[in-house]
Amino acid sequence: MRFLYHPDRKDISLAGVLYALGDPVRLEIVRQLATRGEQCCAGFDFAIAKSTMSNHFKILRESGVVLTRKEGTQHINILRRDDLNLLFPGLLDAILASAQSSTGFPPEERQSQNGISVVGAVQ
Repeated sequence: MRFLYHPDRKDISLAGVLYALGDPVRLEIVRQLATRGEQCCAGFDFAIAKSTMSNHFKILRESGVVLTRKEGTQHINILRRDDLNLLFPGLLDAILASAQSSTGFPPEERQSQNGISVVGAVQ
């Protein structure tokens, strides 16, 4: 079984978190986790390659934004809200609120800056 790296709370940096949340697809993943709670990787319906999604989850995990655990063949993701709020009070809520209000489109019609459609997002 492959080891999934997660940084200790003390090793999470502001620069790493901001980098991870700076991508529209990763920001939408975090928004959905914040709204829906934990989800398996297959529960996200994005119109991008599986390998690209895996890379997005790796960046989120290694920056300390999400925790991923294996259950059988699935990877279950959960937002590290408590750790992030302890290290950077209010940051996550401010970013999510800004992301929610910064677009005039409903979530199911959002597109990334790269033109990649975010499909199936539900509030």
